[in-house]
Amino acid sequence: MNDSIRRSTGHTAPLPRRLLAELLGTGLLTTVVIGSGIAAQRLSPSDVGLELLENSTATVLGLAVLILTFGPVSGAHLNPVVSAADWFVGRAAGAGLPLIELGWYALAQIAGAIGGAVLADAMFAAPVAISQTQRATTGHLLGEVVATAGLILLIFALARSGRGTAGAAAVGAYIGSAYWFTSSTSFANPAVTIGRMFTGTFAGIAPSSVLPFIAAQVAGCAVGVAVLLALHPAASATADDVVVPAAEPLES
Repeated sequence: MNDSIRRSTGHTAPLPRRLLAELLGTGLLTTVVIGSGIAAQRLSPSDVGLELLENSTATVLGLAVLILTFGPVSGAHLNPVVSAADWFVGRAAGAGLPLIELGWYALAQIAGAIGGAVLADAMFAAPVAISQTQRATTGHLLGEVVATAGLILLIFALARSGRGTAGAAAVGAYIGSAYWFTSSTSFANPAVTIGRMFTGTFAGIAPSSVLPFIAAQVAGCAVGVAVLLALHPAASATADDVVVPAAEPLES
C-alpha cells in the first residue's frame, strides 16, 4: 500500500473505506436499537420491563456482530466519543486518529445514525417523526456520564492490556448491562443519540433532550479518559487497537 495512504494507526485502510465502515456500522447499530425497540413494543405492549429486555438483548448481540464486521477496517468506533478519546489518548505517542480524521469519523457516524433511524422506521412502517420523549432529567444525565465513562475505560483498558480482540463481546456485554444499571438506559453515543431523535417510537429522544445528553456523554468521556490515564499511564501506545485491532494484512 502506498505510504501516502498509510496513517499513524493500526487501521491502514484508505480513509474513504474507513468512513464507509463507520457510516454503515453506526447506521446499522441505530437500526438495531430502534428496530428492536419497535418490535419489543409491538410484541409486549403492556410490559415495559420485557420490552427493555428484548431491546437490550438485541442490542448486545447486534453491537458485537457489528464490531466484528467493521472493526478490521475502521476500528469499529461507531461512536464520536470513542473516536475523540482515541485522538486525545493517542496523540502523545503519535497514534490514534489524527484530528482531521476525527472530524470525518464523527460526520460519518452521525450521518449513518440518522440513516439507520429512517431505515428502522421504514422497515416497521412507522412514520419518520421527531421524537417527543423527554429524557433530560438529572438522573438520566448522571446515568449518561456513568455509562460513557465506563465504556471509554473498558475499551482503552482492553487495548492497553492486549485484550482488544475481546472488544466485541466485552463492549456488547457492557452496553447490555448498562441498559439496566443506568437510569438513562445507556445511550453513551452522541451519534446514536442524534439518530434516535428521528423516531417517534419506544427508542426516541426529544430534540430538547439531545444536547444535554451529548454534554453528559462528553463529560463521561472526559471522566473515562482521566481514570484510564490514572490506571494506565502508557495507554497512548495502544490507541491504534481501539476498538479492535486491525486485521493483518489489509488488502490495498
